[in-house]
Amino acid sequence: MKKIWFLILLCCLVNACAKPAPEFSAGKIIDLSHPFDAQTIYWPTEDGFKLEKRADGITDKGYYYAANAFAAPEHGGTHIDAPRHFAASSNTVDQIPLDQLIGDGVLIDVTKQCESNRDYLISVEDFANFEKQHGQIPNGSIILLRTGFARYWPDRVKYMGTDERGAAAVAKLHFPGLSPDAARWLATNRSIKAIGLDTPSIDFGQSTLYESHQVLFAKNIPAFENVGDMSALPAKGFTVIAMPMKISGGSGGPLRIAALIR
Repeated sequence: MKKIWFLILLCCLVNACAKPAPEFSAGKIIDLSHPFDAQTIYWPTEDGFKLEKRADGITDKGYYYAANAFAAPEHGGTHIDAPRHFAASSNTVDQIPLDQLIGDGVLIDVTKQCESNRDYLISVEDFANFEKQHGQIPNGSIILLRTGFARYWPDRVKYMGTDERGAAAVAKLHFPGLSPDAARWLATNRSIKAIGLDTPSIDFGQSTLYESHQVLFAKNIPAFENVGDMSALPAKGFTVIAMPMKISGGSGGPLRIAALIR
């Protein structure tokens, strides 16, 4: 009897091993990240991305070897703003739970509004109009705001409003963002995991108080900034996967973000 059971178990194991591994998904994966290089856009007060070649060639033992060193501010390029960025008691980037960085995506498209107004503030009305057409934003969603500004990358003048550097240049920034009223509405009336957009900041370029940052981050809702081209995304029916560099105690960091269309 023991021999029979052993043979049955062996057959089950063989059959299990013979089955192909299930695919992650049959959907299309969209890369929403800009590359980090010498043209990567950073805030006017920050230095840019720096890459230093340390090795690139054939070694004395006959094999190829390459290695580089890089330096960059936390906030620039496609990156995450951890809630700690504007809220002293909120999560640093390494404290954000992984399940808060993966979730069902919702795309709010305001490209038409932004075409005629570089300083457009994404409003409560924009969210209301979306919900009239697509239903209420589900709990646990990751919201992506498409302004259309990703198409200007890496032209600093078209993307940010100026290519000047230094503290004085901040007052010359012009790009769309989320209105503080809409941020308060989201934080109070909807339960979202995170929010992102294709401009340098969740607050619009002319902001001086960065209220949308303050409102969202007090609720431990992180923001993804400088997200890449979202033109291939539907309004719903996709999954967002956002994996930032895990900087201990960081207020943010470089981000690789992708959307999986189901």
